[in-house]
Amino acid sequence: MISKNKQTRDLVRNRSGAMEMTMGTMVTIVLMVAVLVMVLYFITKIGESGTTAINGIDSAVKAEIDKLFAKDSTKKVVIYPAAREITIKKGDDSLGFGFAIRNTEEEASFSYEITAKETSCDMKLTEAEDLIALGKKGSGIRIPSASIMDDPIFVKFVIPDSAPACKIRYNVDVERDGNIYGSSIGVDLVIESE
Repeated sequence: MISKNKQTRDLVRNRSGAMEMTMGTMVTIVLMVAVLVMVLYFITKIGESGTTAINGIDSAVKAEIDKLFAKDSTKKVVIYPAAREITIKKGDDSLGFGFAIRNTEEEASFSYEITAKETSCDMKLTEAEDLIALGKKGSGIRIPSASIMDDPIFVKFVIPDSAPACKIRYNVDVERDGNIYGSSIGVDLVIESE
């Protein structure tokens, strides 16, 4: 009789131990899934930040522009976001892209102009250029020898509700003392409907 009671107690302890292990395993699984979801969320956010329009030049954008110059010491002009494609919804304003110029020679005066080159819809190039609210062109930008401009340029778009969903390619052309400085750099604007 004693041995049967002992067997029953041992059986209850084993089941209790098995139940505890199951609870511990479940808690571990739940925690691992939560960590996986957070990692995927942050990866998605990082990916989005590389391709979406910016709303101004701040210290984080300046730091990213400096990193882009540091990656390639031969670059004369860099665009941020680095993907050189921005997406703006109809009706949104104050969004755009930033760029900076590096002077690889002696001190000089720089100028730039941004022009529309191609659209995927029936929008005229002049209409596409009219979407640029600020930063369409600039001149008299003094940059010391072997330096990057102090304040990157923010090109801001205003997309009216009446604009068609469209892709527009803009060229950024830079001149140094009136001469072409490097090649044109394309930036794509994707206008999405709301």
